[in-house]
Amino acid sequence: MPSNPDPAAAARSARPDALAVALVDARAQTLKSFDAWAAALPNLAVPQRDELNPPLWELGHIGWFQEWWTTRNPQCTRGVAADPDVVRPAAILPGADALYDSGRVAHATRWGLPLPDAAATRAYLAQSLDATLALLAATQAVGKVDDTSLYFYRLCLFHEDMHNEAARYMGHTLGVPMPGVAPARACTEGVIELSKVLHRLGWPGPGFAFDNELCGHDVEVPACEIDASPVSNARFAAFVDAGGYANAAYWSESGRAWLAGMGRTAPRFWRRHGTGWQRQWFGQWVELEPQLPAMNLNCFEAEAWCTWAGRTLPTEAQWEHAALTMPDFQWGDVWEWSADAFRPYPGFTPHPYRDYSAPWFESRRLLKGASIATDARMRHPRYRNFFTPERDDIFAGFRSCSQ
Repeated sequence: MPSNPDPAAAARSARPDALAVALVDARAQTLKSFDAWAAALPNLAVPQRDELNPPLWELGHIGWFQEWWTTRNPQCTRGVAADPDVVRPAAILPGADALYDSGRVAHATRWGLPLPDAAATRAYLAQSLDATLALLAATQAVGKVDDTSLYFYRLCLFHEDMHNEAARYMGHTLGVPMPGVAPARACTEGVIELSKVLHRLGWPGPGFAFDNELCGHDVEVPACEIDASPVSNARFAAFVDAGGYANAAYWSESGRAWLAGMGRTAPRFWRRHGTGWQRQWFGQWVELEPQLPAMNLNCFEAEAWCTWAGRTLPTEAQWEHAALTMPDFQWGDVWEWSADAFRPYPGFTPHPYRDYSAPWFESRRLLKGASIATDARMRHPRYRNFFTPERDDIFAGFRSCSQ
C-alpha cells in the first residue's frame, strides 16, 4: 500500500524541481533494465511475440516519446489543448519518427527495423533527456508553472514508468532477472463487508490526470462482501487440483476458446512437483508459496475460478470504493482483473496522445491496483490499467466478491 504522503498524488502534482528529479530517476531505471538485457542477451535478440518488444526498440521509443511531446512540441505549454498534429522540428536522431512512433510503426515490423546500436541509442536518450530538462528549467524561469504547462513532462514521466514495468514482466517471461521487482506480501484471510453506497469514479485532482480518468460521475455500489486481499496461490491451486481447467462449465465461451487453443491444464508458469506445485520465477523453478497472491493469471482464469467458487470479479466501482475507504483492503502486489471492460467515462474527450486510451476501449479488460513491479509514482487506486483478457505475462491476479 502506498505510504503517506501518497507518492502517486505527489508525482501528479510535482513542481519543476521534483519533476526533474523524477525524470532523472525514471531514466536511471530504464538504463538499469537495459543493462540487465545487455548482460543476459549479448545480441539483444528476443523472440517475435505479441507480448514482447525488441529491447533496442523499447529504449529508443522512450527517448523518442519524451522528445516528441516536450522539446519537439511547439505547443508543449498548452497541455491538453495542444494540437497533436502540429508541425514539429526534426528529431535529434535522424529518422527517429520512422523507427519509434508506436502509433505508426506496426508491432510485427519492429524486429526488422534498422535500429541504431546500443551506444547510439543510449546517446539519443541522454541527449533527449538533457534537452527536456533544459526546457523544463526554462519554463520554470519564465514563471509558466501550472498543471497545464507541466502536463507533457508528467505524461512522459508516467509513460517511462509504464515501460519500466513492462521491461520487468518481459524479463520474467524470458527468464532474465530484472531490477525493480519487490517481494510480494502474504495474502490476508477474510472478507470486507461493503454497504450500499454511491461511489464517485474519476480523478478528483489536483494535478495530472490521464484522459480516461476524467469526467467524474457517481456509480451505485451494491452491498456486498469483497476479499480483503487478492486470491492466494493456495486458493487458486485448490481450483486447479479440483480439475478446474478440465471442466468447461467454469469457463466463458471466450475462455474455452483460449483454453482449447493453448492446451493449458494449469497456469502458464506452474508445474507439478511431487504432490504440490512449483512456479517459474525469472527463469528459475521455485516452490509455490501458498500464502502469496496468485499472479500471471489472465482474465479467463480469474473468471473461471470465480465461477467455480460461486463468486464474481469486483466491478471497478466496488474495488475502488473498498481501496479508498477500507483500511484492511490489501492491494498493490498484483494488478487485479475487474468485471468491467475498459470503457470511457461519460463525456470522455481524448487528450493529445490519442493512442493512449481511445483505440483500446471495449477490446481491453480493466485492471485496478498495482503490482510488485510498479513504481510508487503509478500506485493509485483511481488509476485505470487495461490489457487484453488473454494476457498472462503481466503480474496480474484478482480478488472476488459475493454474487
